[in-house]
Amino acid sequence: MMTYTTLKEQREYLLLECISGSKAYNLQVPSSDTDLKGVFILPQSEVYGMDFTDQVANDSNDEVYFEIKRFLELLEKNNPNILELLSTQRENCLFRHPLMDLIKPEDFLSRLCMDTFAGYAQTQIKRARGLNKKINQSFPETRKDILEFCYVVQGSESVPLKQWLEAHQLQQEDCGISRIDHFRDAYALFHRYQFPRPVKLKGLFSGPDANDVQLSAIPKGVVPAAIMHFNKDGYTVYCKEFAAYWDWVEHRNEARYQHNQALGADYDSKHMMHTFRLLTMAEEIARYREVRVFREDRDFLLRIRNGEFAYDKLLEMATEKLTNIQELYAQSDLPERPDPVLTRRLLIKIREAFYGKKK
Repeated sequence: MMTYTTLKEQREYLLLECISGSKAYNLQVPSSDTDLKGVFILPQSEVYGMDFTDQVANDSNDEVYFEIKRFLELLEKNNPNILELLSTQRENCLFRHPLMDLIKPEDFLSRLCMDTFAGYAQTQIKRARGLNKKINQSFPETRKDILEFCYVVQGSESVPLKQWLEAHQLQQEDCGISRIDHFRDAYALFHRYQFPRPVKLKGLFSGPDANDVQLSAIPKGVVPAAIMHFNKDGYTVYCKEFAAYWDWVEHRNEARYQHNQALGADYDSKHMMHTFRLLTMAEEIARYREVRVFREDRDFLLRIRNGEFAYDKLLEMATEKLTNIQELYAQSDLPERPDPVLTRRLLIKIREAFYGKKK
């Protein structure tokens, strides 16, 4: 079975190996790593067997290799990473088998690129908006409890439940609530001192991780001490945002986050740089029928990476580019999608040529 390790040991199955990422884009900085992408072909016995391997990678996922069938499948879908790999400049190609010359980028470029390049960039802009929100919001490590979202009626006004409890020197654990018919999220609130005989009241909620209030069995005939409203919708939204924020903190790229903090940028500047790179590449495909991996607009893109643009300005520029891209593709004579017959023929031709020499 082909693995990353066996491919490195059996390089005779390698068809293409290229430097990828920032160094291929001409966007490297001193801290940039060297990423590799490539294409391999399975030994003939594995193609016929049960253990077909379509992709291998190292543990850090900065070296990724695609089996020729998977490579052509993704190429037919106009996957940006695959089109970039096929169009990598010769000086960034560490190895290129002559059979790869059968696969020409211009045979696969189509209107799908508007969705895969510009559409993906548009998705990233939406993500950037969400990230912008997370960077500019902050939650303490301890989640607010339900009491923070409860209020009681006092005259013609409402007051926070915590304030009301403190004013009456009451503890929520000594209280109980029951539903009020036809009033959404409204409850009758009672305290144990109201009952002549001991009554077991559950308190207003079960604990700091509770997602809703809890009800108690209330004897009939007792007038409630207060009418309480629980802003359940507000609490639900808060809990989701709290969980999303701390999940982001846990999984964020800390080095990149600190880089953005040092720049004073309220967005992921590297992420936004690549968004604009994809948008411009989408334009170039429509205009020139080329995938230009090596970026001549390095200075502009690195200015984005360095946080030199305001977040709102970047969104304005991105929206303008997207409108322009839509117009370019509307006028383009690119085919709707690549020819699947060509893809199949290429795969057969490459396998027959390779296995004809290697058993």
